[in-house]
Amino acid sequence: MLPIVDKPLIQYAAEEALAAGAEKLVFITGYAKRAIEDHFDPDHELEQELEAQGKRDLLELVRGIVPSYASCIFIRQPAPLGLGHAVLCSRPVVADEPFFVHLADDLIDAAEPCLKQLARAFGECGGSVLGVETVEPDQTDKYGIVATEPVKGRLSRVTRIVEKPKPADAPSNLAVVGRYLLTPAIYGKLENIGRGAGGEIQLTDGIAALLADVAVYAYAFEGRRYDCGSKLGYLEATVEFGLKHADLGEQFGQYLVKLAAERLRR
Repeated sequence: MLPIVDKPLIQYAAEEALAAGAEKLVFITGYAKRAIEDHFDPDHELEQELEAQGKRDLLELVRGIVPSYASCIFIRQPAPLGLGHAVLCSRPVVADEPFFVHLADDLIDAAEPCLKQLARAFGECGGSVLGVETVEPDQTDKYGIVATEPVKGRLSRVTRIVEKPKPADAPSNLAVVGRYLLTPAIYGKLENIGRGAGGEIQLTDGIAALLADVAVYAYAFEGRRYDCGSKLGYLEATVEFGLKHADLGEQFGQYLVKLAAERLRR
């Protein structure tokens, strides 16, 4: 729920999924995460008040949080057992259809939404697709890392995936970040792999098991990722999105120039 300028991260996630063609938004939440559910609930009293006050712009903003054709489903993860377990919690809703996994902490600014890029890649290869980007070699222990062989353009086939390897053990520096398009075959793997690193059910381990049966692909998406789970990444995203904001960008840019000049004079 941390805001980037004037929208919480979870709203950016929902908008990216909707832009990629999703119509059913499934939120896996944990204890004390009621604020996420409240954000997407219609607030009829607020809408009536805004309409009575003639505040049409704000009214459309509130009504546009989730379009009428989309539905929101909330599932409580009973214990923090890892990303793989969170994905497994979605099985009763997703059933036998391909689905996106979106981690809202990873905010990706792209001309074409990242999930839409993955959907296009899925149309070409027909298998699960992982969003990947190149990271610094000394950062591999923060990500799932893949080894790949080229297919076409930005699309490659995954030959190996390792969860948070030390730089010396990493098969590459191509990291999986918070975007996936998975086929329902992943559910059977997640049910049977047991707990991995940290005593959690790791999505990476499920994908590694899936590799033994079917092709899995990596797509080097276009766009800039901000790791909003880190303080620096969050601040960078706030500044960059602030500068791009239609109403605030120009004034904010002027403020930053003035601030930089003042700091240089000190």
